[in-house]
Amino acid sequence: MDQQTTKLLKECRRGCRMALNSIEQIGEYVRDTELKRVFREYRDKYRKMEEEAIRLSGGCAQEETASDKMAEAFSWVTAEVKLKIKDDSTQIAKMMMDGGNMGVKSIAEKRNQCPDASGDSISLAKQFEKCNEKLAEEMKKFL
Repeated sequence: MDQQTTKLLKECRRGCRMALNSIEQIGEYVRDTELKRVFREYRDKYRKMEEEAIRLSGGCAQEETASDKMAEAFSWVTAEVKLKIKDDSTQIAKMMMDGGNMGVKSIAEKRNQCPDASGDSISLAKQFEKCNEKLAEEMKKFL
């Protein structure tokens, strides 16, 4: 598998993992039943995309780096602090919108850096980008 394809698939998997971790972490604070439903829906979407990234990469995208772990830990701590301060649907929606927007920027940047990646990996990256955009849009109704 070529290097650009591997890089793009790893970024897709990493983004999905961050989204899943956020949904899991923040989910315990969700009281609104509609917001819980949205979280379940997107959890399923991110899981499927993560599985697809791993499948397309032949398992290479599953490897985590030290920087992945550090980013995950930092995100976890930041979210915990914010939610301890204000654990309502508005705060949760804002955090998820911020995360979704970061995911869009990250995958768009990696896609631009990997123009020769496989068509399947580019398609998955675009799917991930659209999913993040839709999640951010859905969060607006909870503000």
